[in-house]
Amino acid sequence: MAQRRGLTRRAVLGVLGTAGVTAAAGVTLAPRAAGAQALGRNEPVEAALRRLFGGRAMQDGSALIKLGIPQIAENGASVPVSVEVDAPMTPESYVRHIYLVADKNRIPIVARATLTPDSGQAYVAANIRLGETGDVRAVVEQSDGTLLQVRRAVTVTVGGCGG
Repeated sequence: MAQRRGLTRRAVLGVLGTAGVTAAAGVTLAPRAAGAQALGRNEPVEAALRRLFGGRAMQDGSALIKLGIPQIAENGASVPVSVEVDAPMTPESYVRHIYLVADKNRIPIVARATLTPDSGQAYVAANIRLGETGDVRAVVEQSDGTLLQVRRAVTVTVGGCGG
């Protein structure tokens, strides 16, 4: 009887099985650097702000920024916060980023929202984690590089980082 030279079902299944195990182990893809900016690092708040903004000065933004956050957070694991910026959202002048910073957290940069002129309104709302009582900041970066900030003191009754 003549021997068939084509692919057999057994050979195809073997190759597919090997490829699946290799892919699951992550061997087929070469490691590469992530494209996102590292926000959540375990570092002091001043080091985090210096890393993100360099030596740029932050101006008082209380005339333009409304930071909505409770003065007392009963559960630090989920604290509602909103930030609204009274600023134009035109291609020439707009809010580029809104950062939420918890000064006493081990990882102080807790959120960043990226906006464009197409966003229509400079507003974000989120639930954040607060490890302990301290200041929460909203830092607004405008399209021209100007930095504005507001701070609110928040008392945490039950810590959000296991406390």
